[in-house]
Amino acid sequence: MQRTNKSKKTMKVLYNNLYTHFVFTTKDRLLTIEECNRPRIEKYITGVVNKHGCKMYKIYANSEHVHFLVSRAPSMSEEALADLIANASELFINNNNLCKGKFYWQPSCSAFSVSKNDIEKVCKYIINQPNHHKKQTFAEENEQFMKFYQQTLLPKKSGNHGG
Repeated sequence: MQRTNKSKKTMKVLYNNLYTHFVFTTKDRLLTIEECNRPRIEKYITGVVNKHGCKMYKIYANSEHVHFLVSRAPSMSEEALADLIANASELFINNNNLCKGKFYWQPSCSAFSVSKNDIEKVCKYIINQPNHHKKQTFAEENEQFMKFYQQTLLPKKSGNHGG
């Protein structure tokens, strides 16, 4: 039986496991997120995520970058969620004077898929950021991520791509 456009159905995703590890970087990698404001920024970003049909698993805001692991609603692409979080959090940080001067994120971020089996490992990695960065700089961490994911990454030639 052939369907016409009038009888075309939309397939709804009822169950999903869409886990994404995001890394947002401050504009020009400036050290703009102060420790005293970190919990408030993390709480705000968590609220944005949770209010849009997604779930925050872990978040940690370093001075120049933020790691967070979320499960996404099937209707929410990585780019849509990243846009939502970036725009809302920039506005929140600036309206509440949570950094000196104007706050901006880089115009792009990184988003890595995570298997259900690796959720605990990634959560531990995120929450352990302060100790991790005593041993490795953000630039080194970013390079390591890019090398690890290089086989599946084909970045567009547009300057910064998440780090």
